Amino acid sequence: MSNTQTMTYARVGAVLEEAGVVAPEQVRQVLAEYAQWANDPLRPYEVARALESFGIALSIHADDIDYLEPGYTHLLERAAELTGGAVTVGKVRLVEGDRSPDGASRDDTLEFERNGIAVAVPAEHFSDEYYDHLAAAEAIDALNPGGDDARTFRYVDFPREKHGVYDTIVALVTPEQATALEKGLGLALR
Repeated sequence: MSNTQTMTYARVGAVLEEAGVVAPEQVRQVLAEYAQWANDPLRPYEVARALESFGIALSIHADDIDYLEPGYTHLLERAAELTGGAVTVGKVRLVEGDRSPDGASRDDTLEFERNGIAVAVPAEHFSDEYYDHLAAAEAIDALNPGGDDARTFRYVDFPREKHGVYDTIVALVTPEQATALEKGLGLALR
């Protein structure tokens, strides 16, 4: 059952703190930064984006990113930062593949090292300026800490407005934290 309270930055912070996802000091710091808007109502997408402000999520940009390889590098480095040092990323590169017979897309390979071990993710690009969101999500998923760390990157879903363009949001949480955020924020974390 989802929460029916009006969502605000203050409410998001309270849910994150109560679920043990974010330390009280971090919540206070974010709310101080967003003080002017801390109690303004948030739409569902803004609630999902707020998770990024609190340092537990990142977004895969839906609009153009200018350059693919540096974009993927930055994205994977940010994902690794969320693990608090449990995972490192290095040697990110995009190996360009062949164009489709109609020339509309290119089959590439996103290569990087996770804690020094090579990872390769197939990617299909229709432009040199837009992520392949499935490939980006798969690459981020490869950065799950593992071992005794139960946190995994989860896709954050929310009610969408017609004709909206949305970044893909992924959050690093435990299964218990995901359940608490679903109940407290009205989001779905898969």
